[in-house]
Amino acid sequence: MGDAFIRHIELLGYEKRFFPSQHYVYMFLVKWNDLTEKVVYRRFTEIYEFHKALKEMFPIESGDINIENRIIPHLPAPKWFDGQRSTENRQGTLAEYCYALINLPHKISRCLHVVNFFKVRHDDMNPVTDSQIKKPEVFLLPKDSKKNLTDITGPIVLQTYRAIADYEKSSTSEMALKAGDMVDVVEKSENGWWFCQLKNKRGWVPAAYLEPMDGPDESEEQEPNYAGEAYVVQKSYTAVEEDELTLKEGDTIEVIHKLLDGWWVIRKDEITGYYPSMYLQKAGEVNTSVKSELRNRGAPPRRSTIRNVKSIHKQGRKQISQETYRRNSKKYIQNQRNMRGKSQNRVNVIIEKNEPEDNKPKAQPAVPPRPSKDLILNRCTESTRRKIL
Repeated sequence: MGDAFIRHIELLGYEKRFFPSQHYVYMFLVKWNDLTEKVVYRRFTEIYEFHKALKEMFPIESGDINIENRIIPHLPAPKWFDGQRSTENRQGTLAEYCYALINLPHKISRCLHVVNFFKVRHDDMNPVTDSQIKKPEVFLLPKDSKKNLTDITGPIVLQTYRAIADYEKSSTSEMALKAGDMVDVVEKSENGWWFCQLKNKRGWVPAAYLEPMDGPDESEEQEPNYAGEAYVVQKSYTAVEEDELTLKEGDTIEVIHKLLDGWWVIRKDEITGYYPSMYLQKAGEVNTSVKSELRNRGAPPRRSTIRNVKSIHKQGRKQISQETYRRNSKKYIQNQRNMRGKSQNRVNVIIEKNEPEDNKPKAQPAVPPRPSKDLILNRCTESTRRKIL
C-alpha cells in the first residue's frame, strides 16, 4: 500500500473547553485513503502556524514571488482575543480553507506537513479534562450551513479596513496609502505592521493608519493586565514622546497592555510607558532568525503622531491616559504587597501557636507567705516551737 494521504476534511463544529483554562478547539472529520475516518481537534492558532509553515515550504504557490501564481488559499491571522463569536464566525472560512487545501496539487495536499498535522494525536483520543471543572460544551455546525463546497469558487473573505491618513512607504516591502483607501488585511502582526492588499498591490502597512469599518474601537484589543507579563528587551530604544520609555537591551520589564498598533504599555519597577513591541521578547522564549530580522526594521508610527487624521466615525477610539496606567499599576502592586504582608502575618501566628512546649519558659511557683508566730505555736511541733521562743 502507498503512502497515506487525506481524501477529505470536513469541519464538524467547535468545542468550548475549560481546562487548563477556557479556550476553543475546532473539530474536523478527516477521511483517509484507506477509508478510515478520524475526528481531530485543533486550536486556530495551531492551524495558523501550520498555514504559515506551508507557505514557507511552497513560496511560488503561496504567491511570495509573484502574487499571480498563488494557489494556496488565504487564512486570516488569529485575533488577539479569540472569543466565542470570532470562533463561530470563522467556521465558514475554515471549511473553505480545508476544501481548497485538499484540492491543491498532490505535492502540496499530500506532503508530510499536511498529513502529519491532521494525524490523530494522543489528546485527540483522550482530551485532558478535570472533574472539578465544567465539561466541554460542543457546538456543531448547522446542517443547512454544510453546503456543497464544490460550488464555492470565490476567495475567502478577508477583513476590510480603511486608511485614516496618507502614508508614504519607506521600504520596498511596505505599501503606500491614501486617506480613504480600503484595504484587505491578510495578516495582523503583533508588532504593529499588518500585511495588506489593495487591488494588485500588497505590502506592510502600519496598523495605526487603519480603522475598522464598524467602529473606532478594536474589539480584538485585550483589557489591561496589571499583573503584567515578564518580557526581555531585545533592542534598545530612546524615547521620542513624553509617554514613552527609554530602555536598554537586556532589561527585564512587565507588559501590562498589548495594543494592536504595536506600541505596548510596559512597567519598569513602578514606572509605565509605551515601548515598541517588536523590540520585546517574552521571558523564556527562544530567539529566532525571523524575530531578529524584524527587529532590524523601524518601529511603526503611533496613532497619536499621525497628522491630518480623517476618520469616518464620530466617536474617537477608546484611550487610556498614561496617568491612569500608572495609578492603576501602583494600586495593583500595593494591593499585592499588602496581601503578601497579611499572608506572612498569618504564617507567623500559626508558627507561634504550634511552638513546642519545650521552647516556652516554664512558670515559676509562687512563694508562700511566712506564717505568724501564733500560728506556729498553735499548729507546729514542739521542736519547731522551741526555735522561735
